[in-house]
Amino acid sequence: MAHIITHSSLVFIFGILGNLVAFMVYLAPVPTFYSIYKKKTTGGFHSVPYIVALLSSMLWIYYATLKSNEILLITINSFGCFIEAIYIFIYISYAPKLARMVALKMLFLINFVGFGLILVFTHYFVKGSQQVQVLGWISVVLSISVYIAPLSIMSRVIRTKSVEFMPVALSIALLFNAVMWFFYGLLLKDFFVAVPNVVGVIFGVVQIILYLIYRNGKANSEDKLPVTAVKPNCEIHPW
Repeated sequence: MAHIITHSSLVFIFGILGNLVAFMVYLAPVPTFYSIYKKKTTGGFHSVPYIVALLSSMLWIYYATLKSNEILLITINSFGCFIEAIYIFIYISYAPKLARMVALKMLFLINFVGFGLILVFTHYFVKGSQQVQVLGWISVVLSISVYIAPLSIMSRVIRTKSVEFMPVALSIALLFNAVMWFFYGLLLKDFFVAVPNVVGVIFGVVQIILYLIYRNGKANSEDKLPVTAVKPNCEIHPW
């Protein structure tokens, strides 16, 4: 007798798949930070993507705790907080003095002051179901801003007619990840989870199309940056 896949089973399946893909995406910067560890310098890398990703994970955990059926958001974003904290620690450990001070200030302002203000505002000044609404919108705006981070790389691909600086494997992983979380949010009827992943799917498809168009192209020598300056932003919040 054929087994019928229930609605709750589909939610669980997409949530688990989303967790697995997001886990791999979170680990994408590991080679970057291993290189930083080996060279004992951060070179031209910036701390902003990791600090923002940490805030995003913190907000989604807070959002999920206000709801009763989104434990899979808590699991992946808990890992996100853990791995982003490690990345930031490594960055601060090996960054030049000025970059280290900038990173520490941003970490304090964004992840402590910023998150603290959001926490206080939503806890004391917003009541009932409005808490989820307000926090959801904040999280959506932040997630969309992170999802559109590859715009600079995409514009470079179009300008140089080369995909040399766009990691296609990561683009595919992010597209698949956005699809999983979109269906997870759709099945749960959670607008705030589904919407940012629509943006993720769109940008993922555009990146794949650009790869197919320009995959055989080579950047002209005048378009190339020095090796030390080529730093594709591979840190994109997984969902």
